[in-house]
Amino acid sequence: MKVELIAHTPDPERVVAAAAKLCYAKSDIQSLYDSLTPEKSAQFVEYLESLGHESPIEHVSFTFGIEGVSRALLAQITRHRIASYSVQSQRYVDKSGFDYIIPPQIEAVPEAKELFIKEMEHDAEVYSALRDILCARHTEENIKAGMSEKDAAFAAGKKANEDARFVLPNACDTRMIVTMNARSLLNFFRARCCMRAQWEIRELATQMLRVVKKVAPTLFVHAGPSCVRSGCSEGSYSCGRAAEMRKFFRELGSVSEK
Repeated sequence: MKVELIAHTPDPERVVAAAAKLCYAKSDIQSLYDSLTPEKSAQFVEYLESLGHESPIEHVSFTFGIEGVSRALLAQITRHRIASYSVQSQRYVDKSGFDYIIPPQIEAVPEAKELFIKEMEHDAEVYSALRDILCARHTEENIKAGMSEKDAAFAAGKKANEDARFVLPNACDTRMIVTMNARSLLNFFRARCCMRAQWEIRELATQMLRVVKKVAPTLFVHAGPSCVRSGCSEGSYSCGRAAEMRKFFRELGSVSEK
């Protein structure tokens, strides 16, 4: 898995502080913005966090480049609807010889890993065979319709992908660009950094939190599962490791973590 913060609102904590202070200020916006030093911005963001006022943080957004994750993860992350997603298309991209993600519990058991890899290789063979059959048929149809041989083959490949992809497994790799505002991110971290979350999306959420803490440490100081800021939200399903989780996420991205 590879996670990069490829873009974000410049000076995010200053933007949040300005947006919140504007509601009660007489001064013009530029003067208000110019008066906010990094120290004053951090102090006001801390004050907002202590009150639980989250609407001003919607003014800042973060864009992530994500690679080496499964299509199973895609089905989970897109449930977070206040976000923007651009995902590698299995319709337009030939996935012959696709990479795949092996779950840790399968990786840890040699016979399970061997069976898993064997199945992935079989899926890849079936995908390629289906694609070849469909490409040949569509190319012939396109030529009969008057297309040049080159154009006919190109169009046939795209059309073959959209049906051959039906045999691709959830383990098949994908890549995406995801943008969320800070309020949506906090919600995402509360749900997906939790030990109750599925392992792959938990790892993704943790890596995303690590990189945003570097550019907005005050804004995300209490980010993580619900137990970081208050009590566990899982009730009788709690992992019972709240103290451990608080320590881990409060140190996440810090010098001490390294």
